[in-house]
Amino acid sequence: MKRNIIISGGNGNLGSAVVKKFLDTNDHVLSLIRKRTGDIENENLEEIEIDLLNEELTQKTVADIISRKKNIDIVILTVGGFTLGNIAKTSTKDIYKQYQLNFETAYNIAKPVFLQMLQQESGRIFLIGSKQGLDTSKAKGVTAYALSKSLLFSLANILNAEAQGKNVNTAVIVPGIIDTPPNRADMPDADFDKWIKPEEIAEIIYFYSSDKAHSIKDSVIKVFGNL
Repeated sequence: MKRNIIISGGNGNLGSAVVKKFLDTNDHVLSLIRKRTGDIENENLEEIEIDLLNEELTQKTVADIISRKKNIDIVILTVGGFTLGNIAKTSTKDIYKQYQLNFETAYNIAKPVFLQMLQQESGRIFLIGSKQGLDTSKAKGVTAYALSKSLLFSLANILNAEAQGKNVNTAVIVPGIIDTPPNRADMPDADFDKWIKPEEIAEIIYFYSSDKAHSIKDSVIKVFGNL
């Protein structure tokens, strides 16, 4: 049975790999992006231009999807960003920028989707966390980034508490360093073989969204690669 999959940041380094994986399995993908690129042509792909920081517009977009598709099976929220900065160099403005990019873009879509999943009594939401957000004792030098990512773990806990007794689960994917062109450019001397590839993360998300993982309710899924 064809599922309806919402993927935010569908043309990003991670998001594009996730989009491709679910298209390869013949699901219907609704890719939320800032600007259409036309890189992928597939009858099961629907690209939707949206600013996820616009809460009202995001709610209307989800309502439109529900009206047309009736059911939302899986949501994968890949939008996010990274910045360096220790306490001495981090202002509240820096924190707010990371909060918007890493948390607000996720919350604005997760909230209406979650409410729909409660009504249909099924669904899976995947957020993208980080090692520093999971354990802020490892956040030296990335204060704003870690604080913003840490909120995603709290959000998952809250959603799972509200969904208790229903087949609705929220999980946070915690990757190591993802093997992307920007990361290679920033760390040219690193051992890229130890990094995890976007395609590997996509495979893991796909597994956890499948019937094979139906009884697994992990709220934190670590995918560190070989680091």
